[in-house]
Amino acid sequence: MAGKETAILSIRGKQVALPVVEDTFQNVFVDISKLQPTTKICTFDPGYTSTACCNSEITYIDGGKGILLYRGYPIDQLADGSDFVDCSYLLLNGVLPTREQHAEFESQLKFHNIVHEKLIRFYEGFKSDAHPMAIMTGVVGALSAFYDCKDWRDPVQAKLSCIRLIAKMPTIAAMAYKTSIGQSIIYPNNAYTISENFLYMMFAKKNEEWRPDPVLTRAMDVIMILHMDHEQNASTSTVRVAGSSQANPFACIAAGIACLWGPAHGGANEAVLNMLSEIGSAERIPIYLARVKDPKDSFRLMGFGHRVYKSYDPRAKLMRQITHKVLDHLQLNDPVLHLAMELEKIALTDDFFVKRNLYPNVDFYSGICLRAIGVPVSMFTVLFAVAPTVGWGSPW
Repeated sequence: MAGKETAILSIRGKQVALPVVEDTFQNVFVDISKLQPTTKICTFDPGYTSTACCNSEITYIDGGKGILLYRGYPIDQLADGSDFVDCSYLLLNGVLPTREQHAEFESQLKFHNIVHEKLIRFYEGFKSDAHPMAIMTGVVGALSAFYDCKDWRDPVQAKLSCIRLIAKMPTIAAMAYKTSIGQSIIYPNNAYTISENFLYMMFAKKNEEWRPDPVLTRAMDVIMILHMDHEQNASTSTVRVAGSSQANPFACIAAGIACLWGPAHGGANEAVLNMLSEIGSAERIPIYLARVKDPKDSFRLMGFGHRVYKSYDPRAKLMRQITHKVLDHLQLNDPVLHLAMELEKIALTDDFFVKRNLYPNVDFYSGICLRAIGVPVSMFTVLFAVAPTVGWGSPW
């Protein structure tokens, strides 16, 4: 909210008064929007580390205190008592749905979860070993040719585009996976919930019976909820920049997916599994810990610490709980998962990590959980392109 307080910038003998504003939590901002037009002075802030580009009521993060809120609701409260439909509705509309609103919104998502048959032919043009993210970027961009949002400023058209995107992304992602492994595409089954349907389209085969697993379904719900939005991160900024030109929303989301592909963003959980493969076994952990502690060695543990959260990633706490539930439920004899759990124990007790707040983050646990569920590493980033579609579309 705006106030009468000003900040005085003194530079080269001149003084410039800049408005001071506060957000809901009394965090202070200096409004520099008129600095360049009136003084020809520009600010330099690589990575938006000290810059907000918009007013938003969608997500709030306090990295120092480990707080993440969706529309004012703590993320742990939502992950504990809500599902994909609840949180999608919340981010889009600002309030949690009633039972009737939940049913209606879920019905809308299921109505729009099918994709155009001609769009499916796009998948036939990709090599069978194509990376699923390459397929996702191309196919989502192609949605612009099938669903034209003529005026994104029209609330009705904008909301319909958002619902279409949220509904179709699990279908497109699952089809990308099936294409990448050479299996037949599985169409949505509206007898299932959103998360059940995604797992069904991923893992069902035409010649085998498939039944939903409540533990894995709940895990997928939590994974989706935790990754729906995360303030002004790289992909969200990319979607906003593309959208500022009034481009088709589907094309804007495709740009966000391309940004998400990078290992420094959505590909971080994939990097965790690659790191575990490099370490190889629990016996080799001390070797790599010594490398981490060596300032002359460039090696670092992926999935530990966070650029935003300086104390603890609140999503990691929730993801740790669901990951251990999945591992206990499946009782897998997987050396990589055993290695990950041993590395977790050491990192949570080793003074080097504890003093630096280098705790396992959400990427560490989500990578382990997805591997346990059966999602291949190449699909990790694709899955994390499904949930953020809700957050990307909410500003519209």
